[in-house]
Order: sequence, then C-alpha cells, then structure tokens
Amino acid sequence: SEVALRGPLIDFESAEWTAQAISADLMRFRLSIMADVVMALADAALAVMLFFMFQPVSAGLSLGALVFRLLQSGLIAAGLLNLQAAIVFDDAELTLSFIALHAYGYDLGLIFFAANCFLTAVLILRSGFVPRLLGFGIGLSGVVYLTGSVLRFVAPDLHGFITPAYVLPLIAEAAFCLWL
Repeated sequence: SEVALRGPLIDFESAEWTAQAISADLMRFRLSIMADVVMALADAALAVMLFFMFQPVSAGLSLGALVFRLLQSGLIAAGLLNLQAAIVFDDAELTLSFIALHAYGYDLGLIFFAANCFLTAVLILRSGFVPRLLGFGIGLSGVVYLTGSVLRFVAPDLHGFITPAYVLPLIAEAAFCLWL
C-alpha cells in the first residue's frame, strides 16, 4: 500500500502537490488505507498463529512475542486515522502534516515489532523445527526496525541512511513466510 498505492501521491517537499495528487486520485489513496487495514488484520491473525506454534518452545517468550506483535499491529492500524484525517481537511499543509504523523505512528509500531522480532528469533533458534538461519534473519530484522524507528524520533535527518538496510527484513520475512 505504501509503495505501490500511496507513495507516488506523496511529496514531502510540496504540500500543495501532494494535496492535488491525492485529490486527483482519491480512490487510490483510500484503497491504500484499506490495504493497510487488511495487513493489520492479517498480522494480528499471524501473531496468534505464531503464539500457538511456538508455545511448546517457550510459553513465556511466545506470549511476549504475541503481545508485542499485537501492540505493533494496533498502533499501525490506529495510525491509519492520520491518513484518513489527511483527506478530511481542505488544507494542503494539514494533509502533509497528517501523513507525516502516520509515518511517525508507523515507526512507533515498528519499535514494538522489533521487540517481537527479537523474541521470535529466540523462539526460532530454540525450536529445532525452524531453520536457524531464519532466526538470525528475523533477529537482524529487529535491529533494522529498532534502529530506523529510533532514528526517526531522535535524529530524523539520519533516518534516510538506514533506508537501504530495510532490504534485510524484506528478505528475512519473505523467507520465513515461504517456510511457513
């Protein structure tokens, strides 16, 4: 939703252009929100599935991973209200401000997801039934998410430097998904 649907409509350097682009393709923007809703629902379902899958490995760690993943999913879903607010007001600066708030909310959710990644990595490594390489990949994904999200809050000018590292979570999560 971010890359294919919403991203082409947003230019953080031009509030006016962004407002016009969204207005010209409002359905695309709305579909991007709904795609994120579906993602949040699927992620919550996955959190429950992984809880049951890893509960025999460690009930405590599995519960912790569930809680952090559900927090992430809930924060990201709640942040979608900022995207909805971006199209409610007829003010280009407000539109861009709400879109920026969504990005901060997403990164806040990713801090909790990083905690989930660390716990899931431990569960994978201890499981004996999931390839260990996937555990290392998920753990490193947590490092990328935590670093990128913390940078957005404490050093936003440096956030762009971590962006290329997000290819690691893409690979690790896709591999884990294919294994599942």
